Parts: sequence; C-alpha cells; structure tokens
Amino acid sequence: MESIDSYRDRARTWLAEHAPRADIEADLEAGRDFQARLHAAGFAGITWPAEYGGQGLTAEHERVFRDEAKRYPLPAVPFAIGIGMAGPVLMDLGTEDQRRRYLTPILRGAEIWCQLFSEPGAGSDVASLQTRAVRDDGGWVVNGQKVWASRAHFAERGILVARTDPERPKHSGLTMFVVDMRAVGIDVRPLRDMTGNVHFNEVYFDDVRLPPDAVIGRADEGWSAALTMLKHERVAIGTRNRSEATPLSARGLARRQGAPVPSEVRAALGRLAVEERAVALLAARMAEERAAGAELGARGSVAKLASSQLARNAADLAVSLAADRGIGFEAGDGRTAELITAINWSPASGIAGGTTEVQRNIIAERVLGLPKEPQADRDVPFNRLTVAKR
Repeated sequence: MESIDSYRDRARTWLAEHAPRADIEADLEAGRDFQARLHAAGFAGITWPAEYGGQGLTAEHERVFRDEAKRYPLPAVPFAIGIGMAGPVLMDLGTEDQRRRYLTPILRGAEIWCQLFSEPGAGSDVASLQTRAVRDDGGWVVNGQKVWASRAHFAERGILVARTDPERPKHSGLTMFVVDMRAVGIDVRPLRDMTGNVHFNEVYFDDVRLPPDAVIGRADEGWSAALTMLKHERVAIGTRNRSEATPLSARGLARRQGAPVPSEVRAALGRLAVEERAVALLAARMAEERAAGAELGARGSVAKLASSQLARNAADLAVSLAADRGIGFEAGDGRTAELITAINWSPASGIAGGTTEVQRNIIAERVLGLPKEPQADRDVPFNRLTVAKR
C-alpha cells in the first residue's frame, strides 16, 4: 500500500497539473471528463473496495487528498448523490450484481444519480409517500410524483422509494428501487430556484416498468433502506469538502477586502476561518470513523447541522461586509455574480437533506436521548390514514 507521504506528494502534483482553476460545475461534460481522469489517477473512491472500482486505501489517504483538494474548485456536486449516497447504500444493501454493475460508473462520473424520496405531501415525513409500485409479470409498474429531486434533469439513474403494500402501516410496505431515468413513462420537469439556476425537479411516473432485479434490499422493507440512505446523505453533506476557492469561504471573502482591512472585519473573517476549521476537523473525524467501519448513526445529523450553520454564517457575514462596503458588488464584476449566487443558495443548506429542525429533533432524540415526539399514526394501516385525510 502506498505510503501517506508518497500519496500526498502524488496528489499535490496531480492536482497542480490537472485541477480546474475556475468553477466548471455548470459544464457537465467537463465535469464528467475531470471525474473520469480523477478516477484513473487513483483519487476517486479512495476507501471503496478495489473490486468495485475503488482504491482500497485508508481513511488517512482520503483525508490527505481532501486536504490537498480543498485549494481547488473541483466539480463535485453532480456526482455527490452517486458517490455519497447511492454508492454506499448499494454497498450496504445491494446484490453483488448491482454492485458490479453500478459502482465503478458512479466513481468514473459515467452515470450520475438522483434521489427520488420527497413528494408534494411527503417532505419531512417521507413515510407518508404515495407513489405506488405494483407487481406485474415478475417486475413492477410505478405511478406517482416526486419533487425536489436534485440533478434529476441530467441523471442517468435514480434511487426510488415507493409504496408496495398500502395495507401495512406507513413505515412498512415500502420498497427501494434502482430506476433508469431514461425509461419510458418518466417525465422530469425542472424547477428554477431564486439563484436563476435549475437544481431541483419534479419527476412524474406514468406506468413506468421496472425489472425484478431493480429492488435494493428486500421488497416491503424500504423504510429501513431509506433510513440507511438518509444516514449516508447526512454524513456526505456534513463531511463534504469545503473548497477554499469558493466565494463564501473565509479566504474568498478576505480576497475581496480593500486595504487597510478594519480590525473588526479581520476578527469576523478570523471567526469564520476558525468555524471552517472546526467543521473540517469534525468532517475528517467522521469520515475516518466511517472508513474504519464505525456506525455513525444519528451523529451524521450533527455534521450536517454544523455544515448547514457554517454556510448560513458565511452568507450572513458576506451580506454584512457588503452592507458596510467592505466588499464590492460592482456591476459587471464577474466575481460579484458568483458571490450573489452563493449567498442566494445558502438557505438551501438548511433545507436539502433534511431541514435544520429535523436534524435538531434527530440529535435530541437519538444522540442526547431526550423523549421522542408522539407518533399516533405509526401502526395504522396506510390505506386507513389516506381515507381519514379525505
């Protein structure tokens, strides 16, 4: 196994030669090309098993690469759901055929994935979902609607949770599936957010046929599969590498300051840098524990909450500095548009992947051991619940 020092030197040299200097997230093909080269160089799936396209290295190797990569605006967002959520849940619950079919293309950026959980009437309470999957000729037929599906407009694959037995209580009778997003009967409708960009989508299923081997885990046990994926989601969001090249980083905001920098501005930037470092250390610790096989459980919500709060604090500081004319919003300045987009996007950090309120409840109940909220509908058959709502 390659030594840590050798790996660091190789990562530093490779990134200096190949990493983008400007944000290329909007150029999907450029992002795919970079992800493929990243994988070929041995820097994607660092702790994933080698038989599934990973490098089979240690959490320390991954931490070293993250340290070197944070200096560059790597195009990670399009691949985040596949690498951070879909891949891990397939390794946990997928069949051997599913792992060998899907994991390497995820790491190479050849197949982008989306998550198909939330519905118009099932957001924070995902177990209330009504999208149906009915057995037919050995496979399944899906009908229903999903919403807030990130990257679904260019994803090749999706992970869907649908109701397969409405006679059971709402947390039972669900099943998780792999979905080909190009299948007949799938209609993806992009939703434009206040940044002016498209991140989220509505997805409609009209008699979409799925093969029998599309099931992840066991049929009618999709709630536990969904919890497994949500656990990976919160850890992935909470441990995401925060690039120093982003406009809302302490370094990025500091670059916009004129001279001399007032002492109160230096102090505010220093506090943000300390918070960034604390979140990065928490992320590194959790990433190492996960790579070592530890069960993070609800502690993933701690990392997710800390990351979300950091994003909001950075945006608040940027707005405060702008109001005090510490940074400029000059017309025609290309960096200004990038900064405004980042500020407008920051509220999503407290919504996507589970709201801040949901994360606080999870931490209170499952980490701190505080009393749970009552759930009177947990054991009521789903059909009876939907009839009562009418």
